[in-house]
Amino acid sequence: MNFDLDQEHLDLAGGAREFLAASASPAAARAALEEGAAVRPGRAELVKSGFATITIPESAGGGGGSVLQLAVVAEQAGRVLAGPSLVTFARAAVLLAGDSRLAGLADGSLAVAVADDDGPVLDAIDGDTFLARRDGALVCGPGTVTAREPIDATRGLGDVALGETVVLAADAADRWRRGERVGRTILAAEGLGAAARLLEMGVAYAKQRQAFGRLIGSYQAVKHLLVDVYVEVEQLRSLVWWAAWAADRAPAELPLAAAAAKAAAATTLEHAAEAVIQVHGGIGFTWEHDAHLYWRRAKVDRFLLGDDVAAFDEVARLAMEATR
Repeated sequence: MNFDLDQEHLDLAGGAREFLAASASPAAARAALEEGAAVRPGRAELVKSGFATITIPESAGGGGGSVLQLAVVAEQAGRVLAGPSLVTFARAAVLLAGDSRLAGLADGSLAVAVADDDGPVLDAIDGDTFLARRDGALVCGPGTVTAREPIDATRGLGDVALGETVVLAADAADRWRRGERVGRTILAAEGLGAAARLLEMGVAYAKQRQAFGRLIGSYQAVKHLLVDVYVEVEQLRSLVWWAAWAADRAPAELPLAAAAAKAAAATTLEHAAEAVIQVHGGIGFTWEHDAHLYWRRAKVDRFLLGDDVAAFDEVARLAMEATR
């Protein structure tokens, strides 16, 4: 059985990479930190491209596609630190299913963000409509945003004080959990792209930098460091595709798959960023080098939708329950 992506998904990845590489970059992420420049490609361009609205039904103006297709795009978004996050669109598509506001998400007239019970809200900075839980109900409404001092400006983190809200679903527990698991899957896909790009940077530098008359890539310590990252990235890749497939085809497997992907993405991206900074030596610590931008992304993403410790704990609990 072939567990790799098929040609349709590879073509989608190629198109997404071309669009995102032309509209977002680590340089743009650095400008957002330094100058407060707009996050790129931005909501309007992501919606216009159709990539952000893949999982919105065609009846609401979206692409009518799968979570796996969105994950393929998210991997490419992670490579160039694109923003806002496709996680926000993925969760909102689940939470707004069957609601007329879904069309606003699809055409870009609503800038939606999802407010969890605690912590800053992803993509809150340019949001105008917020989805949240209140006493088990799914609610929607405007909010006042207080920006956080950014570690990674592309994540648009802010604290949200909700205004007057309307109830979209009185008992939204199942819908909220599915939105969170789909969000974790897309977050892991973005982490996969970022970690894979870091690995490429480290390998390329090890092939050209010399020390003591030899390429540093010929030293075992450097080889082992990069190979460890490679193994983690490929393991994460398998988990991401599993979680995305489960979201589309095997909902009973999604809780475990999404938790495993979230946990692995958090640790893999952080390890990849730290390893590449080490491989680059002195220049790896400089503001001008891109490595710290990915390190910043790793530090923020580790705590989005629950931290890696909570995700690993969930993996263990679900795996033990499955054996009973």
